[in-house]
Amino acid sequence: MKEVRLFAIGDIVGRAGRNILASKLPGLIDREKIDVIIANGENSAGGMAMTPEVTRELFSRGINVITSGNHIWNNSDILQIIDSDLNLLRPANFPPDAAGKGYCSINFKGINICVINLMGRVLMSTIDCPFRKFDEIYMKVKDESDIIIVDFHAEATSEKQALGWYIDGRASVMFGTHTHVQTADERILPNGTGYITDIGMTGAFDSVIGMKIERSVRFLLSQTKVKFEAAEDNPGINGAIFTVTDSGKTVAIKRIRE
Repeated sequence: MKEVRLFAIGDIVGRAGRNILASKLPGLIDREKIDVIIANGENSAGGMAMTPEVTRELFSRGINVITSGNHIWNNSDILQIIDSDLNLLRPANFPPDAAGKGYCSINFKGINICVINLMGRVLMSTIDCPFRKFDEIYMKVKDESDIIIVDFHAEATSEKQALGWYIDGRASVMFGTHTHVQTADERILPNGTGYITDIGMTGAFDSVIGMKIERSVRFLLSQTKVKFEAAEDNPGINGAIFTVTDSGKTVAIKRIRE
């Protein structure tokens, strides 16, 4: 039985997130014997968007698949590549005429790995149902995929936990993104799905979820419009490493905070 070590990197925020990856990711790959890297990149350009240039930079760091979420459309330049780059994803449960694609497949040493990007609806946009969208995609990919990975970009912990239980035994891994705060509830569900509610954020830890502290405080005090700006102090990497067999079951999870 073959095993794959999958590193899921939490939401990359701004220049601080990109720079700390450039500095620390090579060492992490060597130390942890990482095979495949999936990263949520929707905040990687300026803190709340993506651009073609930043996307290419992230891929150059060794990231295999870049997922996203509700900020994917904030910079329209991303439309230049979102249809052509096969390993750049937007949530699959956006309306069907949205640009881009919601899942992709990669191959690692003969093991077929499908990555699915979904977005929650609780306290977020009322897009299509992520539960039913998973069912739809699963029926298309299950016979050709050895491992199925889900990035669930969602606000509510309850919605994330519910989806984890719903897809247990069908997905190999489900990790949550979007809140930028790493949770300490990693576990292997009864039918073999590796689960964690949120893998956290890669960016400035001395911040309010990646944004400059004073601007976030000013917004909450004044309840008026404030231009947020990505912070840069005390950068670090959040994520989780999942060891998954080619039978599609997770056998180990390790949270990363570096």
